[in-house]
Amino acid sequence: MTQDTFTTRPSDLLMRLTDIVISLVLLPFFLPVLLVVTFLILREDGKPVFFRQTRIGRGCQPFDMLKFRTMRHDPARASGAVAEGADLKSARAQFQTASKSDNRITVTGRILRSTHLDELPQLLNVLKGDMSLVGVRPDVPVQQADYTPEEWEMRHRLRPGITGLAQTDPGGTTAPGSRTRLDLEWVRTRSFGLYVKILLRTFRNVQGRKGI
Repeated sequence: MTQDTFTTRPSDLLMRLTDIVISLVLLPFFLPVLLVVTFLILREDGKPVFFRQTRIGRGCQPFDMLKFRTMRHDPARASGAVAEGADLKSARAQFQTASKSDNRITVTGRILRSTHLDELPQLLNVLKGDMSLVGVRPDVPVQQADYTPEEWEMRHRLRPGITGLAQTDPGGTTAPGSRTRLDLEWVRTRSFGLYVKILLRTFRNVQGRKGI
């Protein structure tokens, strides 16, 4: 499957419209939660409330992905800047997801992570058109080295998602190779029916507090 044979499907438009409708419904619904979370973050660790990180979107274009900040404020980390001359290993370490025992995670942050509420601001990314509710999770730029050129290009043919096929795999897939396979399967076989199925799986997983 090459770039020149990739075509937009009618289901892509339907999924985009559904993204917008659901986001417009959820944002007002969760407004009280958003306000409470904002207050708790400010009270515990001050500004900023949001964590912005450069991710790669559709067409390999960068965008700022939003999350509620869950770690103690570190200006260097928050800026997403990598020191000039830093090698790839150092860059990866900067973007590495913190473990549950990381003492940089705030009390509020632990609650947000366990309930997945830290992801709520990404609804704004969905409305803006940077993301979809369902898709491949957006990569940070340094992750390009993890894929072949063909895999990297294919991953970014569509908007990245808040959740996806790999994150809701009933088998609990965690191996990078398996996740890549499921990510590319989504790009190839995506449909509105699969989109709805993934949303329902995500809802059940969040209720059970499983990893997304």
